[in-house]
Amino acid sequence: MKFAAPLALAALLFPLCAEANNSVVNMSHYDLMRPDFVAMKSEGVVGVIHEASFPRYERDGRYGERQLQAMRAGLLWGAYHFADGTDPVRQADHFLSVVASSHPILNSAPNEEKTRPGVLLVLDFESNHYHGGNMSVGQAVAFVQRIKERTGVYPGIYGSENRLRQMFSGVRGGQRAVLSNCWLWVANYHAQPRGIAPWGHWHLWQYTGDGHCGLRPRSAFPVSVANMRKAERNIFNGNNVSLQNFWQQHSWVPGG
Repeated sequence: MKFAAPLALAALLFPLCAEANNSVVNMSHYDLMRPDFVAMKSEGVVGVIHEASFPRYERDGRYGERQLQAMRAGLLWGAYHFADGTDPVRQADHFLSVVASSHPILNSAPNEEKTRPGVLLVLDFESNHYHGGNMSVGQAVAFVQRIKERTGVYPGIYGSENRLRQMFSGVRGGQRAVLSNCWLWVANYHAQPRGIAPWGHWHLWQYTGDGHCGLRPRSAFPVSVANMRKAERNIFNGNNVSLQNFWQQHSWVPGG
């Protein structure tokens, strides 16, 4: 999730939803610092979405420890899979295996119900810089169907606005129907995303990555958070209450 989106007119930045809030951070093993999740929460962050798996069938070595730390700090947790052009069902199964095997039980008191918050799931549909080629639209459909089959929820789909528009806008029929069940996460570091078929609107907008951000004023679009000087930050299209509800509605509880 580290690329620069094409430049667009600054006039497209607003009007942004009056209730939109800058409260989600995404991370991966490329973020080498020890993140201060307590400080993130104190600065208004509500949730973290972390890479769990990437080509070919690897697991992010920092995923599990950071999940436990973030959830102990009171943050919501999400996981994404960086896709390639190999078997999409096998990719989905590997992704869910990593998420399930890392999911902590935060409350281990013997006489109390164990707390197992859900995990928001995402397909990272970027151009693949690893071996294995790019995931096709058909493979993306097979991936999200497998996630739905095994978890009962459709994942989100993430990518740059231009790539998502290029790959999905012409999709029709059954593929369009399946993809429309997914929620949309768009990266654009220069302008507020426009509607993308078949979704029509975005749920999350990643406006900065590794400190790359062409938006102003900086007070509204900070590029850092807590001890992360160059963060990957996201705006949710709604207020914190609706974000909490959205996370609960779309997340998966491993073993639940």
